[in-house]
Amino acid sequence: MKSIKCLGLLAVGALLGLAGARPSSLEKRSPDIPTVGEKVRGVNLGGWLVLEPWITPSLFEDVPGAVDEYTFSEKLGKEATKAKLEEHWSTFFTARDFADMAAAGLNHVRIPVGYWAVKALPGDPYVSGQLPYLDKAIEWAREAGLKVWIDLHGAPGGQNGFDNSGYREHIEWQQGKNVEHTLKVIQALTERYAVPKCRGVVAAIGLLNEPLAPKLDQKRLEKFWNDGYHIVRETNPTIPVVIADGFTHLHNLNGFMTNLKNVVLDTHQYQVFTMGQLQADIQGHLNNACDIGWQLQGCDKPTITGEWSGAMTDCAHLLNGVGRGVRYEGTYNYDGESFFIGNCGARVSGSIAGLGSEEMEKTRRLVEAQLDAYEQGAGWFFWTWKTERGSPGWEMRDMIKTGVFPQPLTDRKYPNQCKF
Repeated sequence: MKSIKCLGLLAVGALLGLAGARPSSLEKRSPDIPTVGEKVRGVNLGGWLVLEPWITPSLFEDVPGAVDEYTFSEKLGKEATKAKLEEHWSTFFTARDFADMAAAGLNHVRIPVGYWAVKALPGDPYVSGQLPYLDKAIEWAREAGLKVWIDLHGAPGGQNGFDNSGYREHIEWQQGKNVEHTLKVIQALTERYAVPKCRGVVAAIGLLNEPLAPKLDQKRLEKFWNDGYHIVRETNPTIPVVIADGFTHLHNLNGFMTNLKNVVLDTHQYQVFTMGQLQADIQGHLNNACDIGWQLQGCDKPTITGEWSGAMTDCAHLLNGVGRGVRYEGTYNYDGESFFIGNCGARVSGSIAGLGSEEMEKTRRLVEAQLDAYEQGAGWFFWTWKTERGSPGWEMRDMIKTGVFPQPLTDRKYPNQCKF
């Protein structure tokens, strides 16, 4: 989960008017992923092998000054960090979770992992030990009938400055030999997981999560995508290779790498990280979701919506990061404008049931619209399966239990909201 999303979506919605107003220039549908053979309907395993304070706040509450996995490890030291993380890795997700995901009708899971799990740099405070748990996850997925997308979520130097990259406020990935090191990590992940023993389970390799393209050298970023692709192809000639839109318009990468086999574009769509988005009423949120569906129809390569949620506020505890406040309540003190919209109340933690029936029905409407929209592309991964203390609108497990997330996944209380 990230802190810059869907810039300009409200303006797009205003231009298109009511949900389902189809841009006349889009006459085709985003292709599906040939080797997958079905719409991807999945969930992210957030906060497990890469820490996120809002998903597991208890880990950070006892470490003053820790804001990400780098500072968490730096302040604790390697021995204490390893002990705490081993306990976390061994308990936060289990085989039971995978069975529950499959029972909910999901067919894929996306698992974030940091570069330090594979090849840490000299002087890094990070500890390794995550890969044996990723190995377990692959076996749990096999037993449950799920497929796994492996996602490189954190790169050396930081590719976006978000805490979920492991290194908050730093965007130094393209400095020094960081890109070269990232490619070595991709090679190691590919040689471990995109191989015959994982066939039928490991279904894609994500080269890098959410590089913040507007703050990166675009030509070097494009070279990285190409280099990473060919590194994967040296080991596996067919596995889907996932690149990211980098917070640019979905169609900006039309024409890029279209001559290569099984390239998948990943886009992340949240509606809570700008003040304009937070001021939207339910119809505005629905319009935004539907607009993405129309955009997906104009993509020239299989496009996956790799992260999204049912949230309509940024109220979840520590969602914006340690010490950064909440936009919705006007306390966000990091960057940009923040003003009071409303009180967070029950939106901070716990079950979505605490929001009441009216808010739950609005969330159900938004979830259904997003499901319809994102299946105009190759499918979707919800963010996330569970959090430590509950985060209304973000926790798929809770939303399924409370009837906010459709069961079966194709069930609709509010059909055809986007008029696709």
